Amino acid sequence: MANRASEHIFVRTKEDYSGSFTSDLLEQYKMYVQSAENVSARRVASSRYLLTLNSAIVALYGLQSASLGQGYWMIPIPILGFAVSLLWRQIIKSHSDLNTVKFEIIHELEQHLPAAIYTLEWRLANKGQGKSYRAVTRLEQWIPLIFSAIHAVLLIIMVIANIGWRIG
Repeated sequence: MANRASEHIFVRTKEDYSGSFTSDLLEQYKMYVQSAENVSARRVASSRYLLTLNSAIVALYGLQSASLGQGYWMIPIPILGFAVSLLWRQIIKSHSDLNTVKFEIIHELEQHLPAAIYTLEWRLANKGQGKSYRAVTRLEQWIPLIFSAIHAVLLIIMVIANIGWRIG
């Protein structure tokens, strides 16, 4: 597996390492797998928060529109929602990019362990492109785009409604 992870993964050889090389390598592998899982957990937590925030922004628009009517002062609401949606998509992409690198390193570490279970799993899943498995991140990135579209439509409706009120 020739990739960028293999370039400098080992800073010591088994011969010049003073500790238990295999045991320490296995421990580092376990910690690194846990760090990849933590990135995924942070992505899920971020997405939950941003989904809640986006839903609240849409609800705020509905409440304000129903109780106070539409005015130019409401235009920042969908603009804020649009910005939050773009930020959300970038956060998902950032976590995905980080985990891609982490799993390249995990796959490289597995080349020095008795079993390469993550490498095999990824190969059997056709690298997230197969029929049986699609990378969740690819699907998850659509949610902020859908909210972006909702906020854009709300903004257009507000602008049209405010122009109509000023003309009529």
